[in-house]
Amino acid sequence: MAGVTGSYRQLVRTTVVRSAVAAVSALVLAVTGVAWDQYTNLSDGLHRSAALGSGSGTSTGTDTNILVMGLDSRLDENGDPLPAAVYDAMHTGASDVGGYNANVLILLHVPGDGSRATAMSIPRDDYVSLAGVPDGQSKGKIKQAYGLAFDQEHKQLVAQGVTDAATLEQRSRDAGRTSEIATVRQFLGGVPVDHFVEVTMVAFYQLAQVVAPITVCLAENTQDSYSGANFHQGYQQLDAAQALAFVRQRRDTVHPSLNFTDLDRERRQQAFIASLAFQLKQAGTITDPTKLQGLIDVAKQNIAVDDGLDLLQFAQQASGLAGGNVTFTTLPIEKFGKDPLGEDVNIVDVAQVQATVARLLNPAAPTSAPAAPAAPLGTVDVLNATGRTGLAATVSQTLAGDGYTAGSTGNTARRASTVVHFPAGAGAAAAALAGTLGTSHTTEDGTVAPGHLEVVLGAGFTLPATSSATPTPAAAPTSALDGISGGGIPCVK
Repeated sequence: MAGVTGSYRQLVRTTVVRSAVAAVSALVLAVTGVAWDQYTNLSDGLHRSAALGSGSGTSTGTDTNILVMGLDSRLDENGDPLPAAVYDAMHTGASDVGGYNANVLILLHVPGDGSRATAMSIPRDDYVSLAGVPDGQSKGKIKQAYGLAFDQEHKQLVAQGVTDAATLEQRSRDAGRTSEIATVRQFLGGVPVDHFVEVTMVAFYQLAQVVAPITVCLAENTQDSYSGANFHQGYQQLDAAQALAFVRQRRDTVHPSLNFTDLDRERRQQAFIASLAFQLKQAGTITDPTKLQGLIDVAKQNIAVDDGLDLLQFAQQASGLAGGNVTFTTLPIEKFGKDPLGEDVNIVDVAQVQATVARLLNPAAPTSAPAAPAAPLGTVDVLNATGRTGLAATVSQTLAGDGYTAGSTGNTARRASTVVHFPAGAGAAAAALAGTLGTSHTTEDGTVAPGHLEVVLGAGFTLPATSSATPTPAAAPTSALDGISGGGIPCVK
């Protein structure tokens, strides 16, 4: 009987421990806006890979380094072609275009103390030494490490008699991942890579479909027949196909004086991530069950992660980054040049790159106390009376970048002029907001809650070019290290 009682007590203790773990996990997920069943749904369905291995190093303390790899492949994670309609919408060519180059490489450094994270873009055409000499090639563009190792492994497996398509694809991809991670680590001076996230081009497109429309800002009009980009100066909302064109643009076929380079595409990627994170936070997308399920479905189809990535911890970190606690920067190049085959490459000073990375990973302690944050300007609710889809959300997000708190948005009956409604005692605040929006119409309204202002956007409303709500067109960056801060919608070339 004593044995039975002991077993029962052990069962009770085990059950209590498991219940406590589940409760804590559920609390964490609730704080980050992710439901438990949705978390397990995602965790069970993600592509997991052991490619990280033991040779990738481990960050000290509780810091975390995550390498984001964006593949140029027009295939899904299983190596299968996509529906023809998707290729048409993406404007990127068919399944035989692209290959397995890692066209996007971003090392995300998340300090364990909660201080500001850093996202370092590694230009894809940096001419570097390739770790392990994949496919017999000792030097090449850093993006090529993945595809060369994929090709080498694929040929070896076929020679060994492996014929199963799924096995060939996944083992070859693991070889590509391992090679790319090792090459990045070597180039950056041996920095540890704790985790990786691999995203295919179609995953980006599908994610954009879920969260669209997506607001971005351009410093000037620009057009490119290769990527399909056709954008006007200022803020605008993009659908999924336009979003893909936005992050792929690296030339202007109509305005050659803009002098686009591949580094401008790096900036576009950074700006898009910053804008998207800001909008997800503002719009509550992660708490929308339908949109969240859509994001999960895309992740399960076309995203791969290392087998050690803790999604609970990652969700906590992502919540902070979505709040703007991150700076994006591009690692420096020395000049543009040619490799021995005559292909365009970025010539880099490896010592300079490694010194830059070391400085970014270990910033000097501040010499004085940081300035106190500016007091919030109040909550602004925006109603769209123009009939133009999405304008209320765009204005709300823009004002949030100026220090206002984003309130509710919606549509209302058409009206001619823009007016700011305010509660008793808030006339000065209403006048300041009206000036920002380029109108002089304000009116006291007892239905507006204290601490709130309500903007009704009339027909013909545009964000005035001289207002603080519209960014001054940005000059081209003077250095590859010019940073982009999270927490808003940056205006870029």
